[in-house]
Amino acid sequence: MTLDDLHRGFRSDYLDHATLTEQLKLWEQTYPALCRLESIGTTEEGRDIWMLTLGRDPDRIRPAVWVDGNMHAVELAGSSVALGIAEDVLRLHENPEGAGLSAPVTERLLDVLFYVVPRISPDGAEAVLKTARYVRSVPRDARVENQEPHWIAEDVDGDGQAFVMRKVDPAGELVESKDIPGLLVPRTIDDEGPFFKVYPEGRIENFDGHTIPDPCYLGDNDPDLNRNFPFDWAAEPKQAGAGPYPLSEVESRAIVQTVTARPHIFAWLNLHTFGGVFIRPLGDGPDSKMEPTDLALYRQLEAWATECTGYPTVSGFEQFTYVPETPLHGDLSDYAFRQRGAIAWVCELWDLFDRVGLPKKKRFVDRYGHLETEDFVKIARWDLECNEGRSMRPWTKFDHPQLGAVELGGVDPRFGMWNPPREELATVIANQSKLFFRMAALAPRLCIDDVHVERSGDVATVTATIRNDGYLPTYVLASSKALPWNQPIFVDAAGEGVELLDAAQSHREAGHLQGWGTGRFSGAGALFFQRTRGTVSEKVLSWTVRGKGSLTLVAGSDRTGWIEHTIEI
Repeated sequence: MTLDDLHRGFRSDYLDHATLTEQLKLWEQTYPALCRLESIGTTEEGRDIWMLTLGRDPDRIRPAVWVDGNMHAVELAGSSVALGIAEDVLRLHENPEGAGLSAPVTERLLDVLFYVVPRISPDGAEAVLKTARYVRSVPRDARVENQEPHWIAEDVDGDGQAFVMRKVDPAGELVESKDIPGLLVPRTIDDEGPFFKVYPEGRIENFDGHTIPDPCYLGDNDPDLNRNFPFDWAAEPKQAGAGPYPLSEVESRAIVQTVTARPHIFAWLNLHTFGGVFIRPLGDGPDSKMEPTDLALYRQLEAWATECTGYPTVSGFEQFTYVPETPLHGDLSDYAFRQRGAIAWVCELWDLFDRVGLPKKKRFVDRYGHLETEDFVKIARWDLECNEGRSMRPWTKFDHPQLGAVELGGVDPRFGMWNPPREELATVIANQSKLFFRMAALAPRLCIDDVHVERSGDVATVTATIRNDGYLPTYVLASSKALPWNQPIFVDAAGEGVELLDAAQSHREAGHLQGWGTGRFSGAGALFFQRTRGTVSEKVLSWTVRGKGSLTLVAGSDRTGWIEHTIEI
């Protein structure tokens, strides 16, 4: 049975939880030497949060990369891309020569572990797929203080779907487009009406008969998982969607518990939609506050991102804060970078703006909000002409039990706006997989070589070199070197038939070892002063033993995993 036989359609469709689970279990059953599937948590609705571990000898600890998706419920493409990366890892192991990668990259990737969590919010994704209702992260709200009038999204007309409602209102901010019937655009002072208010399809909880509450971007689904992580967490009102306390949600708690037990994760891709952009650290300060070697490393990733996907890379603080110089709090990428010491970044998949011909903005985040009426028309026309009209729903009249005469329908942004059309998924997956493989190939890699044995009678001196011949240093990021769990390399020695003459030599520190990579534009090895570093990537150690037999050296750390080398004496 081939990988194609096992495929459950995620390169051309968005999978529900049952089909996604079936796909993961098929891989585990078919490739037991390469796959481990485990549930890292169970949601309040009883769905497993699946994690797939991929690689030769998947139980052996060594440098690892992490990819997750679909933390925000409507951002379904993250699941598809994560599944695509997982399948491409299996394909690489099945046929290394056919992967279209260089020999050095292939060699590195075959010894890297991949952790794939395709869907962080299975409850939220299921609600979006099955009912079309808007869910920010999880379809629940445990706020005990929520006694004010607020919206509850639900199907009010019995058609199984919950989109939006429009209601004629003289104070409405929207008006119907003259170019595309049914399309609502921002009202201007020259428009004659009718004017409209737009609300989520549903009902008002605690309705007093006249007060209509403002819809919130969180919907009725507080909290936002991407504001619930422990780094720089801040409670409301400072940070909307933060939750009552850090890791209050089972989904975010499952992620942190899992990765804390895996300090060997050195790279992290957090998949979102939409926008066609990579967002890198720092999230809480300008580039001038960033470690120069970290910044050089991200510049290398930026070059590959542009080459592989066409997406730009922007600073989270400088170009992706919704209010300039006001950082977000409690997000996953900052946690992964700051507390787990991983080369972490976010990808907002699917560049709708580029597809419809909208220009880039000076601050990238302004692409989402700085839209003119003609931009609304361009997007709607693209949907009708190139997306089979999936997003532009017709309006139908309905007598709402609380609001009276309304119309149901409007924009369904799920397939074409928030996520790429199904026809585009395969290309999006292929580009992301190609880039992530290059990121994974940066792994530090320990080896033990240059072994020499000199004997004098019954005593022998063993000398060996502990070397890192990977791109990254064994501590990965300069900014993470001081983290207490980021251990240096240790070397343990144990004899079989031989005795160490100095017991202190049985457990020795080799320190952190540099890699050979320097990032991009670091200034290292400039042509006009071409020099390189000394022997900072290796450590030479010696052991003195008595007798004949073997000496086994085990070198590594929790950060890099361990390697073993046995020397006959």
